[in-house]
Amino acid sequence: MAKAADISTKRLISLAPENWVKWVTQIPDIVCGEIINSEFQWISRESDVLVRATSPQYGEFIVLNELQLRYKPEMPKRMRAYAALAEEKYNLPTYPVLVNILKESDVQIPTSYQSQFADLQARQDYRVINLWEVDVEIAFTQPVPSLLPFVPILKGGAEESTVQRALQILRADEQLSQLEIVMAFFATFVLDSALVQQIMRWDMAVLRESPWYQQILREGEQRGEERGRQEGRQEGRQEGRQEGRQEGRREEMLLGIELALEIKFGAEGLQLMPEISQISDLDRLKAIQQGIKSVNTLDELRQFI
Repeated sequence: MAKAADISTKRLISLAPENWVKWVTQIPDIVCGEIINSEFQWISRESDVLVRATSPQYGEFIVLNELQLRYKPEMPKRMRAYAALAEEKYNLPTYPVLVNILKESDVQIPTSYQSQFADLQARQDYRVINLWEVDVEIAFTQPVPSLLPFVPILKGGAEESTVQRALQILRADEQLSQLEIVMAFFATFVLDSALVQQIMRWDMAVLRESPWYQQILREGEQRGEERGRQEGRQEGRQEGRQEGRQEGRREEMLLGIELALEIKFGAEGLQLMPEISQISDLDRLKAIQQGIKSVNTLDELRQFI
């Protein structure tokens, strides 16, 4: 059984919160206070982290950090809502920051929410940081250890030597060592998975606890529910919710199998994914997932399947 690890958004920022808020706000004389409760009535957000801060120029305020695996079109409205809820709860001005992790498209990401209705206007500005636009050297030259797990997807970070450099820093600090699993996850997006296997430890059981992995699972559930809603009948909606849960679990297994195949057998292992992707039985997928751990060659795995 893998040892549990705290690789949440809150954990990342809490490694060096003052350095983090200086980086995201670009306010040089900011002083970090406590990380405060980001749960609001009716809303609980794993990806939100609120940090109390002060500066001579602005006084006391809150830095609202929202980390998103992938940008979504509804984020401007959410940023408006989260900022308002934080201001109401703590009666302090709020500095909202949206950090997008993975690039989905070349669409320009807005830095404000704006709406107009019946001659009334609403507006919420927020800072946007796209990690793929952040120079990788910042992770090494500035004391922001929260950026180290993202090194592979930072600008200029998709090099073996650069990942090795970040890996040495993580392994040298017991407090940071758990973040190696996060960096391994993001490294598979830009490096050959066989290479990732050679230079890193990999543990899917631990990774499943991360908010980004859980987001991938939820996206699968939502797609299944959407199919149910499109049928336009109560029966279809009920079946859609059940199908959504099953599809989400199935996508979780397929993702784990795909990553495990890449890590253990490299690109050649992915040749089995089209066949495996046709399997709908969850028990069979679970058996394949376990089988990857025990076999030594692809031929053995083919026989097992």
